[in-house]
Amino acid sequence: MSQNEIYYESDDDEAIQQLGNFETDALVNTVTTITDLMRRCWGVAGANIISANLARQEGGLASSFNPTVPGEAAYALFAFIGIKDFDNHLNALKDEIMILINDIAAVLHEEVYRWGYEDSGQCNKNLGGAFLMVYKIGAVKEVIEKLEQAEAVIFSRRTTKVRRRRSRRSILSTNRISTNSTLTRAPADRMSGNHLDSIDLSSLPGMRAFTDRALLGLLKTFVGIHRDKTILEWNDDFRLGAGVGAASINLLFGMDAGWAVEGAVGSEYKIDATYLSPHVNMASRMMSATKQYGVHFLLSERVQKLLSENAKGTLRHLDTVTVKGSSVPLKIFTYDTKVRHDFFLYSRTESQADLDSERYSTSIWHTDQDLCAMRSHVSDEFIATFTRGREEYLAGNWPQAIELLLQADNLMFEAQLEEGYNTSLAESSFRNINIADDREVSQERLALGDGPCQNLIVYMKSRGGVAPKNWDGYRALTSK
Repeated sequence: MSQNEIYYESDDDEAIQQLGNFETDALVNTVTTITDLMRRCWGVAGANIISANLARQEGGLASSFNPTVPGEAAYALFAFIGIKDFDNHLNALKDEIMILINDIAAVLHEEVYRWGYEDSGQCNKNLGGAFLMVYKIGAVKEVIEKLEQAEAVIFSRRTTKVRRRRSRRSILSTNRISTNSTLTRAPADRMSGNHLDSIDLSSLPGMRAFTDRALLGLLKTFVGIHRDKTILEWNDDFRLGAGVGAASINLLFGMDAGWAVEGAVGSEYKIDATYLSPHVNMASRMMSATKQYGVHFLLSERVQKLLSENAKGTLRHLDTVTVKGSSVPLKIFTYDTKVRHDFFLYSRTESQADLDSERYSTSIWHTDQDLCAMRSHVSDEFIATFTRGREEYLAGNWPQAIELLLQADNLMFEAQLEEGYNTSLAESSFRNINIADDREVSQERLALGDGPCQNLIVYMKSRGGVAPKNWDGYRALTSK
């Protein structure tokens, strides 16, 4: 074999190796692209559901897709985010509504992913004018096992102390202690809805930071849409403002926490990866009820209990209600927010915002510029007066409650005037109610007051201003 032939063979081998590497890279890139498209189309949860489904085997071979496989029960935080006045925007923009939705989604998704604990925030789906966000805590079985392990450690320590203390009397208290433990619960009851709702998620390690970060992502979204240049340009669109420049792109937020079944719903022709649960429905109800109370955020008591103490201190207990399908009274809370036109003053670059998220601590609730600006109109005197009014309302002392809530509403009105707020027609429509049977009260005055105060006053006055004899300290929530 000549020298040239040796070179030729060497070149051919190298070319074949390069071709093989190219084919492998092309295959990897194709699979990566398909996986990325799955995540974009079905969300992270959907991609996981479908991946698990396709991983099933029959006779040693991967089986075809089967959308009827059982779902998995999981604990999560659920958030519904709705575009305020979406129907009006849809009628005005027609086909261009998709552009507006995607502009809003760009801000929402970025903040949810940025602040979600270890990428836990999942953008599950868009339902036209609303988005469902899921912050998955873990599979129900895993969560229960972790809690039982922690409980076993606690009770073993307690048992050891009891034995030491009572060793002289030879009294073994382990049986008595174990009867109070959920470890002795019958297996058949462990996956029932009532038992799953009774689990104390707040005792999970890191749960408070997990919930804090979920709420922070939504609050940062609220600020983001009011300083994002692309979305601010929509406010000047003559179609949305009826030609008078009164448009205001706004979002409404509702949150709940609990269990849900994660799985695929549909048939071989069409499937949707989704979460089915009364807690998903509750998050949707919370979002809808924001219009009733004139606020941007509503959180259920289940979410409030999972937050850090600093975060809890920024929430306001508005009312105690029951919802359709449940007779259990539930406290509802808001994080007081106000649309400001100077949010741009506190803008952060993407790298700075990422760093803020990485350096999260509970002190953020008192130091972050965005959060402080949102609540700058809320004074200690207002909170104290509202709290007294709400307590009188829940206790059935409605005449006193009305008087105190009127005072609180006036305090809010004065605070907003001092800060120089100018409300638009779009913002004033937020409070289209008659606060004190006074037809001379303008919509501008109502808009500068406090929505929850006005809502409770109207509710009591519409029933004669005196609590009924069967008043139990809560009312049915009418929003669906």
